Amino acid sequence: MGVLSSLEPREVFEHFEALSMVPRRTFRNEKISDFCVEFAKKHNLWYHRDEAGNVIIKKPGTAGYEDSEPVIMQGHMDMVAAKTVDSDHDFDNDPLELFIEGDYIGARDTTLGGDDGFALAYAMAVLSSTDIPHPPIEAVFTVDEEIGMGGASALDASLLEGKMLMNLDGEAEGEFIVGCAGAYICDVVIPVKKEAFEGTSVTIKIRGLLGGHSGNEIQHQRGNAHKLMGRILYNLKSEYDFRLISIDGGSGANVITQYSTAVLSVADGDAEALASRVDALERIIYDEFFGQEPGLTITAETGETDAFGALDKLSTDRVISYVYGSPDGVQTYDRTIAGNVESSLNAGVVATGEKDVRVSYQVRGSVKSKLDEMMDRLQLWCDMVEGYIDITGSYPAWAYKPDSKLRPIMINTYRRMYDAEPTVVNAHSGLEGGILMGKKPDLDIVCFGPNLKDVHTADERMQISSVARTWDFIKAVLAALH
Repeated sequence: MGVLSSLEPREVFEHFEALSMVPRRTFRNEKISDFCVEFAKKHNLWYHRDEAGNVIIKKPGTAGYEDSEPVIMQGHMDMVAAKTVDSDHDFDNDPLELFIEGDYIGARDTTLGGDDGFALAYAMAVLSSTDIPHPPIEAVFTVDEEIGMGGASALDASLLEGKMLMNLDGEAEGEFIVGCAGAYICDVVIPVKKEAFEGTSVTIKIRGLLGGHSGNEIQHQRGNAHKLMGRILYNLKSEYDFRLISIDGGSGANVITQYSTAVLSVADGDAEALASRVDALERIIYDEFFGQEPGLTITAETGETDAFGALDKLSTDRVISYVYGSPDGVQTYDRTIAGNVESSLNAGVVATGEKDVRVSYQVRGSVKSKLDEMMDRLQLWCDMVEGYIDITGSYPAWAYKPDSKLRPIMINTYRRMYDAEPTVVNAHSGLEGGILMGKKPDLDIVCFGPNLKDVHTADERMQISSVARTWDFIKAVLAALH
């Protein structure tokens, strides 16, 4: 028996657990794409898989719904592959180790993949059902959403007959997303030179930050380990002579990073004093969060004395200045919707190579001019350190559709079921709606889902009771689309 076999709705959780046994990190979708195709074959359903690995599965309407307008149920196969620093989980080969904790499901030391495994589980539960009334269903499972949305970009939308699209990539029950920000995914590349530098090695580690989704949680001002490391290194270089050997950390451009590691070569016997200064900075930075980063630790460990291959002084200064001073986090708030973030950027990954240091960003904005202005400021900082920007992906904003047919049906169904008003929002997180609407402008899209928390981190959890309520809601909406 599976870990989730006792949970209801069983038809949803059994599919979610089966999906969790299939490795499916972004850019490695082969196994999960095969899984979706085998599911379609098992249930004798029409399917199409394209060269990118996207899978479309179609099912006719049930009795009385045969001639109804088709409904698209859409979600992405891939998941963010984040884990604790000490985890040995292999995202290319290992199944997730699920567990139940009260009203929540998690995965041991890794992301859960509720984002967006529940979308596939809900759609599969409808596709495999024999007793759920529904219009014709077109299930669209895309690849590589989490980094660049390459699957949606490659999808042949001409294969879809439906116009009403239920995007199952939301993370808050009762919240209907009807538009989202656009984004650039890019690397800032800082060229560096290396030389031998005699000194004592000191390894500085930042660990235990909450992290989170850089679209959904950027407004909470959670600590970014890279920015904290930049601050520490900038502070230290005014007092001590050292060279940066490496600076690394982060799991994705769209993840507020929880950890960073910098290795230094410290001259003149100052290693112990420098380490003590790091201890003092830990106390200062910890207190500045007023208890909102309870797991934060900043440590410094001295090592051997040797002639280390390190960045030269100019490269060290440039990297530290860039990591510390460059823009990060919320830049502007929406002037028409109170509390909504309008533009932000997130330094998610820093990696030291032989000839450069790369900082990977997700730059988000619902106003195109603001999006471009942030890119201009990154370019300004690149100019100051003689670096450059490598744009690896982008996606357009998804605009609100005033004449939606699907949205009022969902709102009225929610009111009737729960005697409450749903929240209708434009999201700051990136969603595939903008790309899909660009391919098929007559699409009518609403994004929603059950309660998830701490997505894109090893603390990701999905609420069991919310999954059940959202399943009842999905069935009620499908029944209303007669």
